Amino acid sequence: MIKVGITGSIASGKTTVARILSGKKYPLFDADQEVKKIYHTQLFKNKVYKKFNLSNKKNIKKKIKKIIAKDKKNLKILERIVHPLVRKRMRIFVRKNKNKKILIFEIPLLVESGLIKKFDKTVFVNSKKIMRLKRYLKKRPKNRKIFSLLDKRQLLPVKKIKFCDYVINNNNSLKFLKKNVKIIKNNL
Repeated sequence: MIKVGITGSIASGKTTVARILSGKKYPLFDADQEVKKIYHTQLFKNKVYKKFNLSNKKNIKKKIKKIIAKDKKNLKILERIVHPLVRKRMRIFVRKNKNKKILIFEIPLLVESGLIKKFDKTVFVNSKKIMRLKRYLKKRPKNRKIFSLLDKRQLLPVKKIKFCDYVINNNNSLKFLKKNVKIIKNNL
């Protein structure tokens, strides 16, 4: 089994690259989607409410965004709750797909979390900051501060690239992106 980790800065196009690479042929683990699922679990809610002294369990995502925007140290506290839960789901995903030839993992903080050593091949999706901000705000208007906070949480692209086997620049058309992903796919 070959484990391929895909990482990149916020709104760089990691999800698009992961989906193209997977092509519905190879199983895909999307860390961001797993985090969304985790947010709905009672275990997560209990931990967050206890840690941040919240009064009720409604609109948890909105409350977390406010907490993070208020003090960036809270992002690290939140990550200490979320990351172990995501890693557990990753282990389950690997066990479930142990007979597959290739597994694809989309993990934004692949390098920062130290998970990179668990992968056979890694792909960094690179994109200019102005393009990433535009993509981010298109889906989440009025969240410029959160974009900035999350972007600063990640290593600079020049540092992340050093750890990766492949780099895809996502500053052009979807057709160009697919062509570059196909080259990587053929090398696996």
